[in-house]
Amino acid sequence: MKKVGFLYDDIFLKHEMPPGHPESSQRLLHILDTLKKSDLWDNLIHIKPRRAAEEDILRVHTKVYLDHIKKFTGFFDGDTYVSPHSFEAAMYAAGAVIEAIDRCKSGELDRAFCAVRPPGHHAEADRAMGFCIFNNVAVGARYAQEIGYKKVFIIDFDVHHGNGTQHIFENDDTVFYFSTHQYPHYPGTGKDFEIGTGKGEGYTYNIPMSFGAGDKDFFYAYRDILPQKVRSFRPDIMLISAGYDIHARDPLSGINITNEGMRHIIRGILLRSTATYLPTLPYVFTLEGGYDLQALGECVLNTIRELLEE
Repeated sequence: MKKVGFLYDDIFLKHEMPPGHPESSQRLLHILDTLKKSDLWDNLIHIKPRRAAEEDILRVHTKVYLDHIKKFTGFFDGDTYVSPHSFEAAMYAAGAVIEAIDRCKSGELDRAFCAVRPPGHHAEADRAMGFCIFNNVAVGARYAQEIGYKKVFIIDFDVHHGNGTQHIFENDDTVFYFSTHQYPHYPGTGKDFEIGTGKGEGYTYNIPMSFGAGDKDFFYAYRDILPQKVRSFRPDIMLISAGYDIHARDPLSGINITNEGMRHIIRGILLRSTATYLPTLPYVFTLEGGYDLQALGECVLNTIRELLEE
């Protein structure tokens, strides 16, 4: 059984949303309830996240934006709400990824799942967007490089394209960004010809999925295409933006992934070491979307099962 960390803190519940907003604290509460009722809870290594330092945030976000969001409350845009405690929650969300990476580096963990909110992959260097305040995975990627993981591979299976993550690293040949997402769909980025710029050209790989795409489409992406990219890039660590809004029951999705399809995606991601003849790699999963509570709980439970057993 793998050593799997589960990173969570009640601070994430204090990121309060207006009534009816899909990105509510109920998402995490339902995940916790589902896991605690399962046979997996006691097999996890439970870890409290750290608070990210400002220098961690500033590796990917501008100081002007950081200073602004510290004091801001209300709707940053039509989707993204910032409550009085949201800034602290966002600092701990980014810090959870950092903590998980540190624990992997020390050998305490093989893999980790960060149950955090607010999510992160839409956050640009200079603005909040799409429910996201700080780009948690991007902050983690730069931190990983600071402590010796030179080449970082990011996988994003959220139904929405991670525009922020792509833009932050699009000119970088040390971070590979691989995304499957519904297209056309919010935020409108992620076309297949978006492959990076400058020295980062070829280090972004988008697979736009049409409305109605399902298990077979994603099976091809994660069992046939992904290993080629990982084998070529030869990363030192894998960071995953885990968005479960690809589930067939999700209200914000036109993608039809079943529970079994979700398990195949996770297996495809975790089998990269053997399929690519690379050394065993650390994996850090970070929660992004997923707005049908039952589907979200089931998908995270299945993800944890695969993390422990693979």
